[in-house]
Amino acid sequence: MGHLSHQCDKLLGDKQMMSFLQKEHYDVAVLDAFNPCSFILARKLGIQYIAFYPGALNGPLSIGLPSPVSYVPVFNSELTDHMNLWGRLKNLCYSLLTPVGQALVWSRFQEVAEAHLEQAPSSLTELHQGAELWAFNTDFSLEVPQPLMPYTVLVGGILNKPAKALQQDLDLWISNVREPCFIVVALGSMVSSVSVDSLVTELVSGFSGVPQGVIWRYDTKQWPAHIDIPPNVKLVDWLPLNDLLGHPKACLFITHGGQNSLLQAVYHAIPVLGIPLFGDQFDNVVKAEAKELGLTIKPTDITGGLLSSTIQKLIGNRKCGEEMTNSVSYTTHYNCVAFFLHL
Repeated sequence: MGHLSHQCDKLLGDKQMMSFLQKEHYDVAVLDAFNPCSFILARKLGIQYIAFYPGALNGPLSIGLPSPVSYVPVFNSELTDHMNLWGRLKNLCYSLLTPVGQALVWSRFQEVAEAHLEQAPSSLTELHQGAELWAFNTDFSLEVPQPLMPYTVLVGGILNKPAKALQQDLDLWISNVREPCFIVVALGSMVSSVSVDSLVTELVSGFSGVPQGVIWRYDTKQWPAHIDIPPNVKLVDWLPLNDLLGHPKACLFITHGGQNSLLQAVYHAIPVLGIPLFGDQFDNVVKAEAKELGLTIKPTDITGGLLSSTIQKLIGNRKCGEEMTNSVSYTTHYNCVAFFLHL
């Protein structure tokens, strides 16, 4: 947030850029709600704004949704809507810390707002309340039940679409896989950009212990030289995730639990094995597991044996696939009802 506030100060202080934006006379701005600078910029331009939040409903920054702590899990609590006494106590403690965290975030931007706005807002909440609409990149196929307000819409799944034909090299690799299905692995950029040799070692050990083919998105230039790549594993610098998940031979998706990745898995009815690494991913995979869409292993708990046995458990368990199909059906029905009401 400190880095973002520094960028914000430079942007608002750029007279040429600000003059250009003001001359355009925009009617409305669609903002990245995770970055407080977006709100400050819209206030500076004096235009109405719509806030788009890239994650789930209950993120690290409060946006004023009714969130009863008895059944709505607070960000980073790793709870579901089914809580016992201790779960509710934990949720209450986290809810008390949320305003503190938000105040710390605003403290990074307060000086910027005071320097560039004629009337600086008193808090980040004031800027949030000024939004005409809040759009969340989520869907109730992944969310827990909770009250919503008229200014809130769920637009999760905007990246989802029917799978296209794969490139020839990928299609050839899939056709040469001995088993009738293959596994897709996409753990984000963190695994291939930081030193996590111990984690990669256990992942490789687990993948070498399964008969399925594994296609893994990993920066090959960063691959540890002392670790051999198993013959059933194909490393690629980039992969067409949507098209692979929609392939009829795809049977499991191993993911870090990013919001878009989970929504794509739901869309294509592919069971998931979540390995959360950062931020909201821990909450995301907990909710996915609670809805029986897959299982979760924390990176600190991973061993080759545990990974391979969990993979076989998920591939052999048809219940996860059935729950995925039910989620897809529910999501389609939900969208149709919403569209009908809108008409």
